[in-house]
Parts: sequence; structure tokens; C-alpha cells
Amino acid sequence: MNFWLIGLVFVILVLWLLSPILLPFVAGLAIAYLLAPLTDRLVQLGLHRLVAALLIITLMVVAFVLLILLVAPVLGGQLSSFIENIPGYVTKLRALVRDPSWPWLQKLVGAGLANDKAITDLVTQGASWLTTFLKSLWSGGRALVSLFSLIVVTPVVAFYLIFDWHQMIDTVDSWVPRRQRETVRRLARETDTAIAGFVRGQSAVCLILGTFYAIALTISGLNFGLLIGLISGLITFIPYVGSMTGLILSLAVAVAQFWPHYTPILVVLGIFLVGQFLEGNVLSPKLVGESVGLHPVWLIFALLAFGYLFGFVGLLVAVPLAATIGVLARFALNRYLESSLYTGEPPQ
Repeated sequence: MNFWLIGLVFVILVLWLLSPILLPFVAGLAIAYLLAPLTDRLVQLGLHRLVAALLIITLMVVAFVLLILLVAPVLGGQLSSFIENIPGYVTKLRALVRDPSWPWLQKLVGAGLANDKAITDLVTQGASWLTTFLKSLWSGGRALVSLFSLIVVTPVVAFYLIFDWHQMIDTVDSWVPRRQRETVRRLARETDTAIAGFVRGQSAVCLILGTFYAIALTISGLNFGLLIGLISGLITFIPYVGSMTGLILSLAVAVAQFWPHYTPILVVLGIFLVGQFLEGNVLSPKLVGESVGLHPVWLIFALLAFGYLFGFVGLLVAVPLAATIGVLARFALNRYLESSLYTGEPPQ
């Protein structure tokens, strides 16, 4: 157990010291981990691993470039326009809350929110929090050099890691002391199950929900529906927090845009209810499963803590480290429950 604690401390120390230059390597490792099973499938179909890895990375880069060229300008325009329209939306919502014909609404949200100063302070605090959060993410990677290095280095790192994936696993396995090798392998399998079950499954859930929300909100006529839908799908990676954030943001824009017409507001609400039903009853049970061993509260804490400490690199490694810590903690707890310290029986 001491070995694993030392290893965990070492990893955190490396992250703290080298976080400014780690982003392309951590991103490459994450891509390799996600795409290694697909490479194995292609190898089983008869392709040489070098060709399979090169093909996958090439397709990934082409898809990324097309995404940037086709979607980024649209999203950038919507984001800029959304920021410009925030004061107008806040004014409309404030006027609605202060409307004397809707006294129940003022009681529901609180009289304080009807005051100009309260609304202004709320928006200011929200903008300040968002700015601080984005700044913390950027500070974790600003010394990384530039976006160009990320785009160039990450695919190269991912390619070599995919190509040498099994060789690296076998090499690390050979370093483990022989007496503890089976135990370490079992813990590694549990960790891999937790990480793969959540990361690969939840990534698919985010992609499906983001596409659904973006298309549905755009068809409903909601302003910035594409932007809000994609953001809602993306932050679904954080259990509960992501879905609630998307719902509140969408309803706020819908009320400011459509009030006093109830139908389009209810349509927006219905879109998120359908999305939550699909996520909770179809997508998550099928794609993520229930045995990944990552409690939502522990996951939220890990994402916030590692994101705060190590910036964007911390967000990338939060789930693997959280899964690893969880597996080791359960292992240590089981050992304690089996020990004489807990049972009170003399050691045999």
C-alpha cells in the first residue's frame, strides 16, 4: 500500500511542477486511451497496427479540422452575440419579476431579486466567477507555449502511444514485484473498468445529448440554441450539475425571448425533460453502466479540485485519478476489515 501512496504523491507532484507543459501529452494519452480499443479491432480485421494507428489519427485530425472550420465560426458568432444580449435578457427578466400582476413570481424568486442592485450584483458575480474559472484553466496551460504546439504535438503523442500501447502495458507490468503482481493486476483491471466505463461511456452520452439539444433547441426557435445545446451536452460530463446548468440557462433565455407566450417556453422545458429521460433511462445505463465506482459527489469534487489546482490538465486527469484513488481506497478498506485490528482476532 505504501508503494501506491508514494506513486500517487509522485504523480501529483509531477502535475504540480510540469503542468504548464503537460497538456499536449496528457491530451495525447487521453486520446490514445479512448482509441486504443478501436485500433485493436482494426488489427483483428487484418490491418498492421502501424497502419491502423496512422489511419485513426489521420481521421481524427481531419474531423477536428473540419469541425473547427465549419462549426467554430458559427459558435464563435453565437457566443459573441449571446454575451452582447445578456444585459437585455437580464433587463427583461428583471422587469418580469417586478411586474405587479405576477406577485406570486416575486414571492417565488424573492423580493431581493427584483431590485436593480441585486440583479446587477448577481450578474457581476457570475461574470467574475466565469472569468476567474476561465483564467484558472488558461493559467494551467499558458506556458505550454501556444495553441499551435497543442494541435501539432497531441496527434503525434497519441499516434505513438496507440502504436506502442500493449508494449507499454507489458513493460510496466514487468516492473511490478512478482509477489504482488496478481494483486496489482486485479487493481489495474478494476481501475481500467472504472475509467473506461465512465470516460468512454460518458463521452458518448455527451455527444448524443449535445447533438440532440443543439438540434431540438434550434428547431424550437430558441436564440443561440446551437450554442446552448452543445454546451449543455458538453457539461453533462459532470453529473447533475451539467444538466441543471443547461436547463436553467435555456429557460432563462426562453423566458426572456418568448414571454408571455407559454408554448415555446414549455417546448424548451420539454426538450430537457426528454433529454434527461433519455440520459437516465437509456443512455447512461447502456453506455456508462452502474458499476464504474465513481460516485457523482466524489467525481464533482475531483473535477473542481484538480481543475483548480492544475488548470485544464487537472480536468483531463481528474477522472482517472479519482477512479484510481477510489479503487485503492476500497482495497485498503477491505484489507482493514479483514485485519486483526478490525476483527479483534489474533493474526494467523
